[in-house]
Amino acid sequence: MLFKSITVIALLATALATPLQKRTYKGDVTYYHPEVDLGSCGKFHDGDAMIVAINAPQMKNGANPNNNPKCGRKIRAYGPKGHVDVKVVDTCAPCKYGDIDLSPTAFSKIADKKDGRLPVKWHWI
Repeated sequence: MLFKSITVIALLATALATPLQKRTYKGDVTYYHPEVDLGSCGKFHDGDAMIVAINAPQMKNGANPNNNPKCGRKIRAYGPKGHVDVKVVDTCAPCKYGDIDLSPTAFSKIADKKDGRLPVKWHWI
């Protein structure tokens, strides 16, 4: 009985120690033109920047989105052409949970722009 208890405790400790940033999320990826507006993190970026807008449900902006702790963090997104590492600089308001919106340059690293929208997997890094 003691052995089973120790095994259960060890398994729980391992599960709890797994960082959330290694959790893989699934959704759709699209691209947007960040140079049009100020991002929700309070900075302007051009279309050549390696950046991402995270869906509103996961971004969880507070009263002042410029102070969001997710601003400046990085994610790794996977698509048909490979993966890309991008910095979080904006919120994609119409996106659903799991969806991301990449800059055109970042999008072209994982897919052809003609695809427009496709399934994506991503995680925090």
